[in-house]
Amino acid sequence: MRDKKIRKILVANRGEIARRIMRTCRKLDIRTVAIYSEADRYSPHVREADEAYLVGPAKAQESYLNSGKIIEIARACAADAIHPGYGFLSENATFAELAEANQITFIGPTPHAIRVMGNKITAKQAVIPFDVPLIRGSDHAMADQKEGKDLAQTIGYPVLIKAAAGGGGKGMRIVEKAEDFDSQFERAVSEARAAFGDGSVFIEKFVQNPKHIEVQILADIHGHTIHLGERECSIQRRHQKVVEESPSPVVDDVLRQRLGEAAVQVAKACLYRGAGTVEFIYDGHDRFYFLEMNTRLQVEHPVTECVTGLDLVAWQIKIAEGAPLTVLQQDVKQRGHAIEFRVYAEDPFNQFLPNHGVLSTYTLPHGPGIRVDDAYVQGSEVGLFYDPMIAKLIAYGDDRQDAIEKLKKAVADYHITGVTTTLSFAPFLLNHPLFLSGNFNTQFIQDHFQDQPSLPPWMAYAAAWIYDREVQKLRIPG
Repeated sequence: MRDKKIRKILVANRGEIARRIMRTCRKLDIRTVAIYSEADRYSPHVREADEAYLVGPAKAQESYLNSGKIIEIARACAADAIHPGYGFLSENATFAELAEANQITFIGPTPHAIRVMGNKITAKQAVIPFDVPLIRGSDHAMADQKEGKDLAQTIGYPVLIKAAAGGGGKGMRIVEKAEDFDSQFERAVSEARAAFGDGSVFIEKFVQNPKHIEVQILADIHGHTIHLGERECSIQRRHQKVVEESPSPVVDDVLRQRLGEAAVQVAKACLYRGAGTVEFIYDGHDRFYFLEMNTRLQVEHPVTECVTGLDLVAWQIKIAEGAPLTVLQQDVKQRGHAIEFRVYAEDPFNQFLPNHGVLSTYTLPHGPGIRVDDAYVQGSEVGLFYDPMIAKLIAYGDDRQDAIEKLKKAVADYHITGVTTTLSFAPFLLNHPLFLSGNFNTQFIQDHFQDQPSLPPWMAYAAAWIYDREVQKLRIPG
């Protein structure tokens, strides 16, 4: 790691996260370089950068995942650093190594940390000596079905078969009883191999109706690590988040401290640097378990920024420059409440099936406490090549009720035509008694959203699965 001022950053991403990074760069007087595919030639992030270069065709494999071409552009324009955002190459250790080999600072963790935490098995093995709570199960890949079945019998059904190399629900199967194990094991291995090129799976006890809680951390290269409180991320569809908030309505000060301390230990287990997120499963009965670590900026980072007053992108850059953390743990306070609603080009009344089209109307909401991080403008096309997220709508209030009321008004004032969006799901969620009480879990949408699908459920899910498979590497992460 070089200890010098960064003056020009190539943003190796697109859409709203590219725009978000560029906003902070402008505040820090850092020049920005955009890359764009042929499909993104007229995208806002291209116009907002100081320089912009075509990286390749619309397909991500030939553009935003083309690490060699991206490094070539970075060298040609004399960029000091590369910010990968999230998705695409953000958790690619080889890309991080390639950048550093070309004397370009990678704004993120070390390749070692990316590799350790990029595989769920090596991540579990790394945190064991640090006394981080783990779900009962295997700490290595299953050699075969028999080993997996024997372990499942030992820890008791239901169990969860999980892909070691991936996320987003790919290669994940719940097994309720022994007679279903063999078929579900085979399906999990097949899905994992197709999605990640790695069929390795492991077994864990399945936690019934959990909440998904995550903790934001920051770590510098001088051995200092802090946590910035938790985010509640239990409103999901297809194992992908739809709504996030901070703080969680069910986490008290004692639990918050325990979660934060565990997250810091996870970071220390891989010698982490930069901004990262440690995800936990919470059983609602004072027990939580390490799930995984995301070695990048998280999609939902704005809610943490709202309640802490910290600019996480700015801190990523400072840490990459070699600066020490000047924020101590006792300085971190969560003030007020923030909720983020992801606006996707998806039809909630058709099993959240993705769609595409031109944004013929696109009018943003405004007002105190309202923030919109978006990817498009009116007239933009939401295409099939990339993730269907249009924007992140964030409401910040004095407390949770205030934030909810502000979000309701913002949803009503957010006008989009040309594509169907998840905004039509928001009134159901924001008025539901379980959401208002905070007493919900990761099954909320599946169990309580009374949709009226225009396609048979099996057909809609099949279409969604095909879509997810085609854009798996491009998806906005959970």
